[in-house]
Amino acid sequence: MSTTPERLDSRIQTDHLGHVVFITAAAAMGGFLFGYDSSVINGAVEAIRDRFDVGSATLAQVIAAALIGCALGAATAGRIADRIGRIRCMQIAAVLFISSAIGSALPFALWDLAAWRVIGGIGIGMASVIGPAYIAEVSPPAYRGRLASFQQAAIVIGIALSQLVNWGILHLADGDQRGMIGGLEAWQWMLGVMVVPAVLYGLLSFAIPESPRFLVSVGRTDRARTVLREVEGDRIDADARVREIDDALHSEHKSTFKDLLGGRFGFLPIVWIGIGLSVFQQLVGINVIFYYSSSLWQSVGIDPSSSFLYSFETSVVNIIGTVIAMVFVDRVGRKPLALVGSIGMTASLALAAWAFSYKSGVGGDISLPHTQGIVAIVAANLFVLFFSLSWGVVVWVLLGEMFPGRIRVAALGVAASVQWIANWVITVSFPSLSDWNLSGAYMIYAAFAALSIPFILKWVPETKGKTLEEMSSATGQDRIVDGGRQPAQV
Repeated sequence: MSTTPERLDSRIQTDHLGHVVFITAAAAMGGFLFGYDSSVINGAVEAIRDRFDVGSATLAQVIAAALIGCALGAATAGRIADRIGRIRCMQIAAVLFISSAIGSALPFALWDLAAWRVIGGIGIGMASVIGPAYIAEVSPPAYRGRLASFQQAAIVIGIALSQLVNWGILHLADGDQRGMIGGLEAWQWMLGVMVVPAVLYGLLSFAIPESPRFLVSVGRTDRARTVLREVEGDRIDADARVREIDDALHSEHKSTFKDLLGGRFGFLPIVWIGIGLSVFQQLVGINVIFYYSSSLWQSVGIDPSSSFLYSFETSVVNIIGTVIAMVFVDRVGRKPLALVGSIGMTASLALAAWAFSYKSGVGGDISLPHTQGIVAIVAANLFVLFFSLSWGVVVWVLLGEMFPGRIRVAALGVAASVQWIANWVITVSFPSLSDWNLSGAYMIYAAFAALSIPFILKWVPETKGKTLEEMSSATGQDRIVDGGRQPAQV
């Protein structure tokens, strides 16, 4: 019985999938640290306020300082990775994570804590760029969507685990964030424990191979062949794959910021698409949607014993949605998932806006009629579910694979940097926006979710099942033609 090339390719990839999964999981540890660091600070907020005797506005700036570091890290990661490699960039991020964990746990002043938060943010920003790019470059095309989903899965697991760790530490400190444990206050342990996964991330980076595309770009073709056989199977024509990568790299420009320019509106069209994906992912309000989570529960007469229950329940929904996305992203494609998510988010946000239009009270002290309170809770959970099964995963998958090889990391860096800036804008603007009109805030987020639908239909390319070299052609990599730029066709 003869074996078709497609079946042979599938068997080859399956034979090596375990090794590729390990490599992907190791690289996705950066995403785990991303989620862990983003969430762990929530358990220490009140203790930091009390320890340094600061008001809400100053405290908010300290907490948000990490987002500025994230933008810096994302903006610089591309150049670093293209110069010294993806693995070295991961190792630098690991050192920054370790330093931030230790420094944040032992601050001597508020500005010192803010500085360590920025340093940790730089590590997060670097990891948010390198993880998706590296995973896309080592993954077999048939499994790339699911493997790229590891980044988002690691993020949500990091969020959930940080909440469990915070709960455990608070339990040891008898529920007091400033309670003493082994000579340190509980909140210091919360921030310091991150050193454990940070060290693990650094160690794992020594156990995984460099990206074959980076190896080809620096002339290390023998090592590139070895890595390709490790991740795609011994039966592949490694020489042909190296030539394919080399031809793609030579047909594209050097990875500099100038190579991202040249379109009608500054950046190349494909770069604008990446920026659009990043901005829409934040403008739907995912990072502030549970600003009133405890009030939601209280508004329907529930008085839970600890806020851990609200946050962890959200994390469970987030993980469920991420698993759904991992199952379907390579089966149905990126665009269909994104469209389902956009439609679901629009409906659930609009439903939440309707429910909040019945609120009474201000700030965190609000109440809702019983029916509207139930609707608000259901809508909020549906929003998280639709986001996590679509935009939470699909954006990272697309950003890792849709850019031409020579500009992949640089373009991903720009998109991720813009994403962190948008995150910061949404985070710092929400309190004022909600004081003005909470229902109106939700309607604004619903409007952005609705606008993402035509954006997906018109501009976002489908990357399901294509090699990265095919994607370079499909997304219209720019070439120098007769001394000028030929616009990308998308």
